[in-house]
Amino acid sequence: MNIVFVASECTPWAKTGGLADVVGALPRALAKLGHKVSVFLPYYRQVAKLAPEAPVVVPSVTIPFASYNRFVRILDGGLKDGVQQYFVDSPELFDRESYYATPSGDYGDNAERFGTFSKAVIEATKVLGVPDVFHVHDWQAAMIAVFLRSTYYFDPVFRRVPVVLTIHNAGYQGWFPPRTMETLLLPWDMFTFTKLEQNDTLNFLKGGIVYADALTTVSRTYAEEIQTSEFGNGLESVLQQRSGDLFGILNGVDYDEWDPAIDRNIAAHYTAEKLAGKKECRRDLLHAFGLHGVSDETAVIGVVSRFATQKGFDFIVEIMDRLVQQDMVLVMLGNGEEYYEKLLTEMAAQYPDKVRVQVKYDNVMAHKVEAGSDIFLMPSRYEPCGLNQIYSLKYGTVPVVRATGGLEDTIDEQPNGGGNGFKFWGYDAGGLMDALVRALDTFKNKDKWTQMMRRGMAQNFSWEKPAHEYVRVYERVIQNRS
Repeated sequence: MNIVFVASECTPWAKTGGLADVVGALPRALAKLGHKVSVFLPYYRQVAKLAPEAPVVVPSVTIPFASYNRFVRILDGGLKDGVQQYFVDSPELFDRESYYATPSGDYGDNAERFGTFSKAVIEATKVLGVPDVFHVHDWQAAMIAVFLRSTYYFDPVFRRVPVVLTIHNAGYQGWFPPRTMETLLLPWDMFTFTKLEQNDTLNFLKGGIVYADALTTVSRTYAEEIQTSEFGNGLESVLQQRSGDLFGILNGVDYDEWDPAIDRNIAAHYTAEKLAGKKECRRDLLHAFGLHGVSDETAVIGVVSRFATQKGFDFIVEIMDRLVQQDMVLVMLGNGEEYYEKLLTEMAAQYPDKVRVQVKYDNVMAHKVEAGSDIFLMPSRYEPCGLNQIYSLKYGTVPVVRATGGLEDTIDEQPNGGGNGFKFWGYDAGGLMDALVRALDTFKNKDKWTQMMRRGMAQNFSWEKPAHEYVRVYERVIQNRS
């Protein structure tokens, strides 16, 4: 099977979140199953720094607009682990400081940027090889489904080529003014509520949902949640209409990168059978955060996150005065909303023996937090999949989470310290505090805690199983179009 991935992010080239991890790892897993896989990515300034000499494979692709044409090149990003990388090169669109926005707001021409990107990929595959299926990701690539079923409808090359759209986060949809229809040369009869229009805007993600052959999202529970008003962000009705074509497939994780037995970023290696190295990692983490004299009986709670309300930091702030009275220390790594950066820093100053904060993104330190903590805290208001709780299981760091999305699907709390973690269902800080108290009480029972650690470390969330599930979706849509 020839599978073409189209996305705005992919590790190691361009990353702001979990989308990049998926587009970096899933194609490799599919290639291991014997499929031909390629990935198309914009040639951002950041990508150009990593691949400055990428050879040109398609010297000119013409993208027509109403009163002018754009001309883009397709560059060869190389073949690695069986996956071919291609870059869409348009300096006036992608040679910028950031991927999507400036500090003052989104780039005003994002519709043209990612509309051009999508059309360029379609045209490039005519030269480089028409796929059996396009697998597109989030709003930035969703318009491929729209173009193939509208302006490319009569192109015989693509008549039978299906599109699978993965929704990584339904909160980001790509809203643009109505005149964008003319910019992208789309027929006005598609600007209706049953097709592309949403609240008098052109909605890229909605267009993809309407026109893709199948939809996937990154956990079973999130697939259910986005069909409700609480999590659908206005798209719940169209998602309900497509429910028969919507599949929740839990993301995998890359154990080449996240495994305490081989992790190059931590102080000592360890396994479920030989846990001694975790104590050394704990000492190293406490030292890195400037905490000294912490008893072995005191639980270390770790956080690696974007500091935002969506991640439950309003809950953390609300319980802080009660939490610091427990036998624990809290270390937090991340950045995000200025309000929380400032407030958490102030709380660390108020409770220097209990709370430490590093306001930054630091991959090495993220590994140290996963390996050195006893408990990992993730009280997200919503979490389509979540990766850190899965990393935590592998590192024997017991998660405390809110039961939503992928957190609900991966963390199992059982009475008396069974299961692999702790979770709360309520939408309030009290539920979080209760879950933490249960975790801290269980931590005092070393035998029970060690069993829980080993239970989590034994679980397998690799990409092998999700890759097989995606193949079944591809086979289904190919058959439906044949």
